[in-house]
Amino acid sequence: MDHEARSAGQLWVEDEKGRRRLPDPVRTAAVRAVLLTSVTLIQAMVAFFCAVTGSWLAFPMLLTSVGSTVVATWSVLDVWVTRQVWRQRNGVVSEPSSTARQLRRERRLARKAAQAVESEPGHGAAGIRRTATDSRALSEAA
Repeated sequence: MDHEARSAGQLWVEDEKGRRRLPDPVRTAAVRAVLLTSVTLIQAMVAFFCAVTGSWLAFPMLLTSVGSTVVATWSVLDVWVTRQVWRQRNGVVSEPSSTARQLRRERRLARKAAQAVESEPGHGAAGIRRTATDSRALSEAA
């Protein structure tokens, strides 16, 4: 902890490193899953205590607990699916171990090298670029 920040009277010191915040759709799905799971656990507990005491509510609570278990399982799967969909739509996580990041870097370097070769003096007419149809016509003529 930073002692200077504490002495200045701050109660909360932001830590620079840590986990990234979840994307909004994933976070809402996770909150929904936690709420449904906690309600399911409470229902199961109530059903158990009703069964122990011999209350008439034991059977209805058991049925609702089973239904809630299905819903809670579905909501946990929804978190996983939402996370995967978000990752597919917004690209892969940019981490040093990311394969996609390495491939982008290699393509960028190859593109820069190709542009450097094109811009060299004596490399054909200046300002004229070949299109895909021009290169195809040249390869067919040869």
